Amino acid sequence: MIFETSKRARDLHAQVSRFMDEHVFPGEALAARQVAEGDRWEPVPIIETLKARAKAQGLWNLFLPESEYGAGLTNLEYAPLCELMGHSPIGAEPFNCSAPDTGNMETLVRYASEEVRQEWLVPLLAGEIRSAFCMTEPDVASSDATNIRSRIEADGDHYILNGRKWWSSGAGDPRCKVFIFMGKTDPEAPRHQQQSMIVVPRDTPGVTVERTLSVYGYDHAPHGHAEIGFENVRVPAKYLLLGEGRGFEIAQGRLGPGRIHHCMRSIGVAERALALMCERVLTREAFGRPLADMGSIRQDIAHSRIEIDQTRLLVLTAAHKMDTVGNKAARKEISMIKVIAPSMALRVIDRAVQAHGAMGVSGDSVLAAMWAHERTLRLADGPDEVHLESVARQELKPYSNE
Repeated sequence: MIFETSKRARDLHAQVSRFMDEHVFPGEALAARQVAEGDRWEPVPIIETLKARAKAQGLWNLFLPESEYGAGLTNLEYAPLCELMGHSPIGAEPFNCSAPDTGNMETLVRYASEEVRQEWLVPLLAGEIRSAFCMTEPDVASSDATNIRSRIEADGDHYILNGRKWWSSGAGDPRCKVFIFMGKTDPEAPRHQQQSMIVVPRDTPGVTVERTLSVYGYDHAPHGHAEIGFENVRVPAKYLLLGEGRGFEIAQGRLGPGRIHHCMRSIGVAERALALMCERVLTREAFGRPLADMGSIRQDIAHSRIEIDQTRLLVLTAAHKMDTVGNKAARKEISMIKVIAPSMALRVIDRAVQAHGAMGVSGDSVLAAMWAHERTLRLADGPDEVHLESVARQELKPYSNE
């Protein structure tokens, strides 16, 4: 399949690539040092500097297809930019293209009223605030969104929220000023019409960020992942998105583009790991010869290249299908890439770790943190098992009499 992109998309790709080389990669070590030496839960100065530089160059809000708020790129055109950003752990934020803000902004663009968009979408687009998405709960298997127990109950011209959420990424950041909360408005309604989503200002009484969670020992400061309590949180009815009982529908619409973003960033991560592996084995010797001369190392390099390119083609195919026939028609391809991309990246990273020896598992290399992040993606936005079930169901459909 030949994918055609606009001249603007190609120009942006070149600009983002240059910005990564000139600013983001040199800023990685400084960002890590600023987190380590300062208050871990305060914004990192170098990131704010990079954001200002990217914004001045027009490299800002590059996502949001089919919206006047974005750069006018299709999913297919934006996907390679995500891959470039994935080469660095700080790659997305300078362009205001970080999760969960991207998904939350897309949700507000599609489903919020103009009044709510002006209040919360505009400062998010400007990079002045950040946000979190509150769906997953500690007491139920949240891979099935119909399991959630949090409640959203009408009370005149307000809604009252009660529940407990965790893995609300970004909620540890002091710049996080708004949540999107998913809860049940009608437990007696049909299974997929019980849930609703509502915007919740972080400073609303009854909202308590109780703790931040670690991922294989990493706290991901100042971004963080939080457990949050909601106790009799009173929110104006105008903050309800789309309408009562539409939460599951919003969740499905929100996750399609986000999964493309995650998967292309995973490909960028894998490319960075492969590059590090190649550099390492060309400069290290063992048993009287360079590591690069050893057959097992060469096979690891070859397998990595093959798997990266296979996965990229599948992700671009999914993005193209989303653009041409819509997210719903592309749901099988979206599930396929969500399974294969992080799994592929983990294999490539593991090979790179092996080539680095003890350094690969230490904080002296970016590989350990990359592995921890990619492992979480086999759970985030739905675990592998959910997506495999979806793929199998759709594959069997033409052969079923049902």
